[in-house]
Amino acid sequence: MSDNMISNILAIVLSIMIFILIILVVILVTLKLREKAQNKTKNDMAVKKTKKDNIKTDSISSEYSRQSILDFMDFDKIENNMIIQRNGKRFLMVIECQGVNYDLMSKVEKVGVEEGFQQFLNTLKHPIQIYIQTRTINLERSILTYKSKVNEIEKRYKDMLYKYNRMVESQQYSKEQLDKYYFELTKQKNLLEYGKDLVNSTEKMSLNRNILNKKFYIIIPYFSEESNGEKYDSEEIKNIAFSELYTKAQSVIRTISSCSVLGKILNSEELAELLYVAYNRDESEIFGLNKALKAGYDELYSTAPDVFEKRIKILDEEITNRAIDTANEAIDKVKSAFQQQAEEKERNMDELIDKMAQLIIEENKDYVGEDIADEAIKEIEKSKEKGVKKNVGKKKETKSRKS
Repeated sequence: MSDNMISNILAIVLSIMIFILIILVVILVTLKLREKAQNKTKNDMAVKKTKKDNIKTDSISSEYSRQSILDFMDFDKIENNMIIQRNGKRFLMVIECQGVNYDLMSKVEKVGVEEGFQQFLNTLKHPIQIYIQTRTINLERSILTYKSKVNEIEKRYKDMLYKYNRMVESQQYSKEQLDKYYFELTKQKNLLEYGKDLVNSTEKMSLNRNILNKKFYIIIPYFSEESNGEKYDSEEIKNIAFSELYTKAQSVIRTISSCSVLGKILNSEELAELLYVAYNRDESEIFGLNKALKAGYDELYSTAPDVFEKRIKILDEEITNRAIDTANEAIDKVKSAFQQQAEEKERNMDELIDKMAQLIIEENKDYVGEDIADEAIKEIEKSKEKGVKKNVGKKKETKSRKS
């Protein structure tokens, strides 16, 4: 094959490849243009849909009212130390519990706490809910209290220092009197320095936002359906709910006290603070409940009237009296197993002593001698029979005197 034929064949192959490449480029450009057109159409449709959604949202938000926002809350109002829910069908009373440091207790104390908590669970006859709320500790009040105390100490120290200087200048006091007063002055100075250090360390600590405190609560519910199916108006239901919840709460407080846990019933203002912190975790650190109330946001709670304070006192007295009567009856009826054993041993003390003496003699026959041991055992039995006869005679005398 000549060189001209090879060059012609190569030229033909090259032209074919160039033609194929041009066709591929045209196809690629066509696909890109079609893809751009589809994306543009989708974007236009999305913009139209967004505009429609915004129009709908604006119309819906314009229909929102204060009532619809309140419906979002899980409670209706706070009244008479209770949280009222579901249009007066459910009532809640909250007990705040003061925790104990279980890890620092001895083994005996730990067992006592566990037994007390077990008793608390066993005595429950109604449902409860345990709620834990974590709060950031606000040291502002503590700092103000410390500063006021330190100012008082500083004023007292300056007065004492002035008086001491006058005493020294007058030269009318003995060295013993001056030393005694200077000792008191030094104590006041040390107390002032300690107070200033305490204020500075507390102020530095307040800059740390990670100081947290856990509060523990027991929530007790009451449902209006528990009123034995009788028809009552709303005020009567509130009164019944208050009485039932207060009695249950006092029972729970007494029971948890057996495991060294102190509890108290939250009043209306404390319930408002509990809910305020639950719904405003971030804002509550800066804008507390007291500031909110001063600003006029006092729709969260209403204070209980005086009539309920009187009822609380009456219920407290009744609960205390009944508890004392129940405790006395239980003590009279029931005695512990150890007490019964002790009384039985005390009654049979002479018999047990004789048996123990005979046993000791039997064990030491080899050292004492069998004859002496036998005689000693017989002597013990004789004295036992005499004691029995004496007891029988005493019983007969007692019966005759009674008759």
